[in-house]
Amino acid sequence: MHPALERLQATTRRTFLQSSSLGLGGLALSSLMSDARASDPGIHTPGSPNPLAPKKPHFPGKAKRVIYLHMSGAPPHLDLLDYKPELVKRSGQNCPDEFLKGKRFAFTSGVPKLMGTPQPFKQRGKAGIWMSDAIKPLHAVADELTVIRSMKTDEFNHAPAELLLYTGFARQGRPSFGAWVTYGLGNESENLPGFVVLISNGVQPSGGQGCWGSGFLPSVFQGVQCRSKGEPVLYLSDPPGLDRDMRRLGLDAMKDLNEMQEKELGHPETRTRMSQYELAFRMQLSASEVMDISREPQKVLDAYGAKPGAGTFANNCLLARRLVEQGVRFVQLFDWGWDYHGTNPNEDIRDGLTRKGTITTQAVSALIKDLKSRDLLKDTLIIWGGEFGRTPFREGRTAGGSVLGRDHFPDCFSLVLCGGGIKAGYTHGESDELGFKPAKDMVHVHDLQATLMHCLGFDHRKLTFRFQGRDYRLTDVHGKVVKEILA
Repeated sequence: MHPALERLQATTRRTFLQSSSLGLGGLALSSLMSDARASDPGIHTPGSPNPLAPKKPHFPGKAKRVIYLHMSGAPPHLDLLDYKPELVKRSGQNCPDEFLKGKRFAFTSGVPKLMGTPQPFKQRGKAGIWMSDAIKPLHAVADELTVIRSMKTDEFNHAPAELLLYTGFARQGRPSFGAWVTYGLGNESENLPGFVVLISNGVQPSGGQGCWGSGFLPSVFQGVQCRSKGEPVLYLSDPPGLDRDMRRLGLDAMKDLNEMQEKELGHPETRTRMSQYELAFRMQLSASEVMDISREPQKVLDAYGAKPGAGTFANNCLLARRLVEQGVRFVQLFDWGWDYHGTNPNEDIRDGLTRKGTITTQAVSALIKDLKSRDLLKDTLIIWGGEFGRTPFREGRTAGGSVLGRDHFPDCFSLVLCGGGIKAGYTHGESDELGFKPAKDMVHVHDLQATLMHCLGFDHRKLTFRFQGRDYRLTDVHGKVVKEILA
């Protein structure tokens, strides 16, 4: 063992117990630790061959996997899912002072004008969920959805809001939701990552890779960014002049060296590195096959609006279905273009939103129908939404122009859930008559995280990881399960 590690080991309680009373204390401690590892999902025993081996949750969860569809930039919920007749009636009036006092907005100051939605709304499905015509394809699956209309976050800028949503903390450094899920449940596929990230047209979210990072968890649990265009994973293929047999010999040699290093230093990242090399080798064959959507029938491609070779959200939705079919635990999609400030015609909440909403929800609707037809929807948890909402008034910079847009708004927004463990055909919570704040059943971001964890079979308070002297969890010190939306 390295001399520095020997000195550190000599100061531990474990060493003291092992060296006293013929080591009986150490035997007792070992027994206790074994019991703890057996009862705690997510604990990886050093030296075990696969840190992503499937694990059991705290209790049987109705969801086995997750597809998170993030509309980066924050969709204007008041023009999509939260109809406010009173806001429409008072459109153009000055915003009441009670909703402005003490508030900060990203790009608005002074007294803005209220703005009712220009989008036609109607109740859809047997459940009568209010939806606008900007998301017509979603009307067909209204009875599969739960819409939360009382979401709340603490951040009003994109990057911190996305990080809070995915890591429970508004700054970089914490594990993401997908990392926690793969840490707790492992992976069902031996040849694909447990956590895959797909980004439409190459536009990264504002929160960056922290939205799918592993933080202080072993890096094997972080998301693997794949591409729907070109090579699925950069540098995965063998370089020119190196065939598969030669690559195998090289990996075996590195494995021997890494095993020597692990025995000497005992660093957990060494085992992670070994697992990642082996996964990359297996992915060379399986990833290219699963990422090739040209294998799908034309009617399936048409239903999604997918075109082989493109880097679109539609392609990524179809890839998400193919990935979860192969046992991938968590698939996270990012689609940029939802920052509707009104600075150009594409950001207009009239035609611009309708074009964007129609293309996007065609793929979402097809995904839901496709999963249901394959008997996968019942245990696949789907989330659709952004990092916050949009203001009930016009954005300050564009208030005098012809393009209609809204500013960032953290106090109240809407989110759509579907599938494993979620009630179908249900609307939860209400905003006030002008859409400024939750009037009933407020759901904070931490409450959402706790509820999603519950669907997967976890008590969010118990799925923890010890780091720098304390136990951390996704929900930090907050969060309660929203039982009303559970099936």
